[in-house]
Amino acid sequence: MKTFKFLKRFARDEDGATAIEYGLFAALVAAVIVGTVAGLGIQINTGFTTVSTEFTDAGITIPE
Repeated sequence: MKTFKFLKRFARDEDGATAIEYGLFAALVAAVIVGTVAGLGIQINTGFTTVSTEFTDAGITIPE
């Protein structure tokens, strides 16, 4: 009888499910942030390369 009560209470307990849901949500948010930063990094690199090329074409020396 004690085991049956434990199993019934265990089946109704949703604390573990809630923790898993929060973990999955946090992983989704992290994945979106990583994707956004990676995409922005490529665009920023392209922008700096363009500016550097324009300076070089205009005869302006870029200090290293």
